[in-house]
Amino acid sequence: MTDKPLIIVEDLAKTFVLHNAEAATIPVFQDLTLQVAAGECVVLAGESGVGKSTLMRSIFGNYLPTQGAVKVWHDGAYVDITQASPHEVLEVRRRTLGYVSQFLRVIPRVPTLQLVMEPLLENGVSSEEAKDRASELLSALRLPQAHWDLPPATFSGGEQQRVNIARSFIRKYPVLLLDEPTASLDAENRAIVVRLINEALAEGAAMIGIFHDLDVRDAVASRLFEVSQFKAAA
Repeated sequence: MTDKPLIIVEDLAKTFVLHNAEAATIPVFQDLTLQVAAGECVVLAGESGVGKSTLMRSIFGNYLPTQGAVKVWHDGAYVDITQASPHEVLEVRRRTLGYVSQFLRVIPRVPTLQLVMEPLLENGVSSEEAKDRASELLSALRLPQAHWDLPPATFSGGEQQRVNIARSFIRKYPVLLLDEPTASLDAENRAIVVRLINEALAEGAAMIGIFHDLDVRDAVASRLFEVSQFKAAA
Protein backbone atom coordinates (compact mmCIF):
# COMPACT_ATOMS: atom_id res chain seq x y z
CA MET A 1 0.00 0.00 0.00
CA THR A 2 1.35 3.43 -0.93
CA ASP A 3 1.43 6.37 1.44
CA LYS A 4 0.61 8.68 -1.47
CA PRO A 5 -2.99 9.90 -1.92
CA LEU A 6 -4.87 7.52 -4.22
CA ILE A 7 -6.97 10.38 -5.62
CA ILE A 8 -5.78 13.95 -6.23
CA VAL A 9 -8.19 16.53 -7.63
CA GLU A 10 -6.44 19.80 -8.48
CA ASP A 11 -8.02 23.16 -9.32
CA LEU A 12 -11.00 21.48 -10.97
CA ALA A 13 -13.69 23.51 -12.70
CA LYS A 14 -16.76 22.48 -14.63
CA THR A 15 -19.07 24.65 -16.70
CA PHE A 16 -21.85 23.21 -18.85
CA VAL A 17 -22.52 24.84 -22.20
CA LEU A 18 -26.11 24.63 -23.49
CA HIS A 19 -25.60 24.53 -27.24
CA ASN A 20 -29.35 24.50 -27.91
CA ALA A 21 -29.83 27.68 -25.85
CA GLU A 22 -27.54 30.10 -27.68
CA ALA A 23 -24.49 28.62 -25.90
CA ALA A 24 -25.71 29.68 -22.47
CA THR A 25 -23.36 28.51 -19.71
CA ILE A 26 -24.03 26.95 -16.32
CA PRO A 27 -20.96 27.14 -14.05
CA VAL A 28 -20.95 24.41 -11.39
CA PHE A 29 -17.70 24.62 -9.40
CA GLN A 30 -14.23 26.12 -9.75
CA ASP A 31 -10.78 25.76 -8.14
CA LEU A 32 -11.90 22.55 -6.45
CA THR A 33 -9.07 20.65 -4.76
CA LEU A 34 -9.34 17.34 -2.90
CA GLN A 35 -7.06 14.48 -1.87
CA VAL A 36 -8.15 11.06 -0.63
CA ALA A 37 -5.79 8.62 1.07
CA ALA A 38 -5.91 4.85 1.31
CA GLY A 39 -8.44 3.72 3.92
CA GLU A 40 -10.35 7.00 3.77
CA CYS A 41 -13.98 7.59 2.79
CA VAL A 42 -14.65 11.23 1.92
CA VAL A 43 -18.36 12.01 1.72
CA LEU A 44 -19.44 14.86 -0.55
CA ALA A 45 -21.75 17.24 1.28
CA GLY A 46 -23.96 20.09 0.16
CA GLU A 47 -27.50 20.78 -0.96
CA SER A 48 -28.97 19.31 -4.12
CA GLY A 49 -27.62 20.95 -7.28
CA VAL A 50 -24.31 22.02 -5.76
CA GLY A 51 -22.33 19.70 -8.04
CA LYS A 52 -21.73 16.49 -6.07
CA SER A 53 -22.72 14.14 -8.90
CA THR A 54 -20.93 16.33 -11.46
CA LEU A 55 -17.74 16.01 -9.42
CA MET A 56 -18.12 12.22 -9.19
CA ARG A 57 -18.65 11.91 -12.94
CA SER A 58 -15.68 14.18 -13.61
CA ILE A 59 -13.46 11.96 -11.45
CA PHE A 60 -14.70 8.84 -13.23
CA GLY A 61 -14.16 10.43 -16.63
CA ASN A 62 -17.78 10.66 -17.78
CA TYR A 63 -17.56 14.46 -17.81
CA LEU A 64 -14.59 16.43 -19.13
CA PRO A 65 -13.79 19.26 -16.69
CA THR A 66 -13.35 22.79 -17.98
CA GLN A 67 -9.97 22.96 -16.25
CA GLY A 68 -7.87 21.14 -13.69
CA ALA A 69 -6.65 17.59 -13.13
CA VAL A 70 -7.99 14.33 -11.69
CA LYS A 71 -5.08 12.05 -10.79
CA VAL A 72 -5.66 8.41 -9.83
CA TRP A 73 -2.85 6.23 -8.48
CA HIS A 74 -2.67 3.34 -10.94
CA ASP A 75 0.14 0.80 -11.43
CA GLY A 76 2.62 2.79 -9.36
CA ALA A 77 2.03 6.17 -11.02
CA TYR A 78 -0.62 8.85 -11.33
CA VAL A 79 -2.90 8.84 -14.36
CA ASP A 80 -4.64 12.15 -15.06
CA ILE A 81 -8.14 11.11 -16.11
CA THR A 82 -8.70 14.49 -17.79
CA GLN A 83 -5.74 13.93 -20.15
CA ALA A 84 -5.76 10.14 -20.57
CA SER A 85 -6.79 8.44 -23.79
CA PRO A 86 -10.09 6.50 -23.82
CA HIS A 87 -8.08 3.26 -23.75
CA GLU A 88 -6.14 4.43 -20.67
CA VAL A 89 -9.35 5.47 -18.90
CA LEU A 90 -10.92 2.07 -19.56
CA GLU A 91 -7.81 0.33 -18.25
CA VAL A 92 -7.88 2.42 -15.05
CA ARG A 93 -11.56 1.56 -14.62
CA ARG A 94 -10.95 -2.12 -15.25
CA ARG A 95 -8.30 -2.51 -12.56
CA THR A 96 -8.25 0.50 -10.24
CA LEU A 97 -11.29 2.79 -10.32
CA GLY A 98 -14.71 1.34 -9.48
CA TYR A 99 -18.07 3.12 -9.51
CA VAL A 100 -21.24 2.17 -7.64
CA SER A 101 -24.17 4.15 -9.02
CA GLN A 102 -27.86 4.19 -8.18
CA PHE A 103 -28.60 2.50 -11.48
CA LEU A 104 -27.60 -0.82 -12.96
CA ARG A 105 -26.76 -0.76 -16.66
CA VAL A 106 -28.46 -4.03 -17.48
CA ILE A 107 -27.13 -6.13 -20.33
CA PRO A 108 -30.10 -7.93 -21.93
CA ARG A 109 -30.24 -11.71 -21.52
CA VAL A 110 -27.04 -11.91 -19.44
CA PRO A 111 -27.75 -13.94 -16.27
CA THR A 112 -27.20 -12.20 -12.95
CA LEU A 113 -24.46 -14.56 -11.78
CA GLN A 114 -22.48 -14.01 -15.00
CA LEU A 115 -22.95 -10.25 -14.76
CA VAL A 116 -21.52 -10.20 -11.23
CA MET A 117 -18.61 -12.51 -12.17
CA GLU A 118 -17.60 -10.34 -15.13
CA PRO A 119 -15.20 -7.87 -13.38
CA LEU A 120 -13.14 -10.79 -12.05
CA LEU A 121 -13.14 -12.68 -15.35
CA GLU A 122 -11.94 -9.52 -17.14
CA ASN A 123 -8.97 -9.45 -14.76
CA GLY A 124 -7.87 -13.05 -15.34
CA VAL A 125 -9.55 -14.73 -12.36
CA SER A 126 -10.64 -18.31 -13.04
CA SER A 127 -14.30 -18.98 -13.74
CA GLU A 128 -14.56 -21.24 -10.69
CA GLU A 129 -13.12 -18.64 -8.30
CA ALA A 130 -15.24 -15.86 -9.82
CA LYS A 131 -18.38 -17.98 -9.47
CA ASP A 132 -17.61 -18.74 -5.82
CA ARG A 133 -17.05 -15.08 -5.01
CA ALA A 134 -20.16 -13.96 -6.92
CA SER A 135 -22.27 -16.58 -5.14
CA GLU A 136 -20.90 -15.47 -1.78
CA LEU A 137 -21.77 -11.81 -2.43
CA LEU A 138 -25.23 -12.48 -3.85
CA SER A 139 -26.01 -14.68 -0.85
CA ALA A 140 -24.73 -12.03 1.58
CA LEU A 141 -26.97 -9.47 -0.13
CA ARG A 142 -29.92 -11.85 0.22
CA LEU A 143 -30.73 -12.13 -3.48
CA PRO A 144 -32.68 -15.41 -3.88
CA GLN A 145 -30.66 -18.11 -5.63
CA ALA A 146 -33.59 -18.69 -7.99
CA HIS A 147 -32.79 -15.26 -9.48
CA TRP A 148 -29.13 -15.93 -10.22
CA ASP A 149 -29.71 -17.53 -13.63
CA LEU A 150 -32.12 -14.78 -14.70
CA PRO A 151 -31.19 -11.46 -16.31
CA PRO A 152 -31.81 -8.61 -13.82
CA ALA A 153 -33.83 -6.50 -16.29
CA THR A 154 -37.10 -7.70 -14.74
CA PHE A 155 -35.97 -7.39 -11.10
CA SER A 156 -37.30 -4.79 -8.69
CA GLY A 157 -35.27 -1.63 -8.10
CA GLY A 158 -33.92 -2.96 -4.80
CA GLU A 159 -32.94 -6.31 -6.36
CA GLN A 160 -31.17 -4.57 -9.25
CA GLN A 161 -29.29 -2.40 -6.77
CA ARG A 162 -28.08 -5.48 -4.89
CA VAL A 163 -26.77 -6.92 -8.17
CA ASN A 164 -25.07 -3.58 -8.84
CA ILE A 165 -23.38 -3.63 -5.43
CA ALA A 166 -22.24 -7.25 -5.79
CA ARG A 167 -20.76 -6.44 -9.21
CA SER A 168 -18.94 -3.39 -7.83
CA PHE A 169 -17.53 -5.03 -4.70
CA ILE A 170 -16.55 -8.37 -6.21
CA ARG A 171 -13.25 -6.87 -7.34
CA LYS A 172 -11.22 -5.13 -4.65
CA TYR A 173 -10.84 -1.79 -6.40
CA PRO A 174 -8.17 0.44 -4.82
CA VAL A 175 -10.37 3.47 -5.56
CA LEU A 176 -14.15 3.38 -5.36
CA LEU A 177 -16.77 6.02 -6.11
CA LEU A 178 -20.10 5.52 -4.33
CA ASP A 179 -23.11 7.40 -5.71
CA GLU A 180 -26.04 6.62 -3.39
CA PRO A 181 -25.15 2.91 -3.12
CA THR A 182 -27.93 2.18 -0.61
CA ALA A 183 -30.76 3.79 -2.61
CA SER A 184 -33.77 1.42 -2.87
CA LEU A 185 -32.42 -0.90 -0.14
CA ASP A 186 -34.14 -1.95 3.07
CA ALA A 187 -32.47 -1.54 6.48
CA GLU A 188 -30.98 -5.04 6.53
CA ASN A 189 -29.36 -4.67 3.12
CA ARG A 190 -28.15 -1.16 3.97
CA ALA A 191 -26.34 -2.66 6.95
CA ILE A 192 -24.72 -5.25 4.68
CA VAL A 193 -23.49 -2.52 2.32
CA VAL A 194 -22.07 -0.57 5.28
CA ARG A 195 -20.14 -3.70 6.26
CA LEU A 196 -18.81 -4.17 2.70
CA ILE A 197 -17.68 -0.53 2.57
CA ASN A 198 -15.94 -0.68 5.94
CA GLU A 199 -14.23 -3.97 5.05
CA ALA A 200 -12.90 -2.39 1.84
CA LEU A 201 -11.68 0.66 3.76
CA ALA A 202 -9.90 -1.58 6.28
CA GLU A 203 -8.10 -3.21 3.34
CA GLY A 204 -6.88 0.18 2.10
CA ALA A 205 -9.42 1.34 -0.47
CA ALA A 206 -9.88 5.07 -1.01
CA MET A 207 -13.49 6.15 -1.48
CA ILE A 208 -15.52 9.21 -2.39
CA GLY A 209 -19.24 8.93 -1.69
CA ILE A 210 -22.62 10.62 -1.90
CA PHE A 211 -25.12 9.48 0.73
CA HIS A 212 -28.53 10.98 1.47
CA ASP A 213 -29.07 8.37 4.19
CA LEU A 214 -27.45 10.07 7.18
CA ASP A 215 -27.14 6.86 9.22
CA VAL A 216 -25.22 5.18 6.39
CA ARG A 217 -23.12 8.30 5.86
CA ASP A 218 -22.16 8.51 9.52
CA ALA A 219 -21.29 4.79 9.59
CA VAL A 220 -18.72 5.03 6.77
CA ALA A 221 -17.50 8.64 6.52
CA SER A 222 -13.94 9.52 7.47
CA ARG A 223 -14.75 13.18 6.84
CA LEU A 224 -17.19 15.40 4.98
CA PHE A 225 -16.17 17.54 2.01
CA GLU A 226 -18.38 20.57 1.42
CA VAL A 227 -18.65 21.01 -2.35
CA SER A 228 -20.45 24.36 -2.06
CA GLN A 229 -17.26 26.09 -0.88
CA PHE A 230 -16.08 25.81 -4.51
CA LYS A 231 -19.33 27.00 -6.10
CA ALA A 232 -18.63 28.86 -9.32
CA ALA A 233 -19.88 32.40 -9.81
CA ALA A 234 -22.86 32.59 -12.15
